[in-house]
Amino acid sequence: HTPLLQKSLFPNSVQCSRVTLPEIRLYSNSGTLLAGTVPIVFIEADGTEREVNAEIGKNLLDVAHDNNVELEGACGGELACSTCHLIFEPQIYAMLPEKEDDEDDMLDLAFEVTETSRLGCQIIVQEEFAGTKVRIPDDGF
Repeated sequence: HTPLLQKSLFPNSVQCSRVTLPEIRLYSNSGTLLAGTVPIVFIEADGTEREVNAEIGKNLLDVAHDNNVELEGACGGELACSTCHLIFEPQIYAMLPEKEDDEDDMLDLAFEVTETSRLGCQIIVQEEFAGTKVRIPDDGF
């Protein structure tokens, strides 16, 4: 059986069985990442500071994992645990969107919760985060 061919609405598209998807390039021809990044410092429980380039638009749990920063994220970012708990600087915390009730419920289970605690899976990197430091609290183990 031959897949149906569809005329694409996008000039540079990829034919995929019966669905036409737009071609999306994340890299330029030189291999340089086109998406913007900002430097963020993760402060580990032992005080070690790790500066990483965080991709704008990505959540902090994924940024940590992409850069081999020890931030667990047991539920994979599904807002079903508190293992990606981070503590923010007050000026950055004030810029963050308001917490949903589900996030508050998960933070009730976290260690070392502070007034500026949030779950990394719920925080999307913004340009204004450049140079900020976020602390990974001691998980009690």
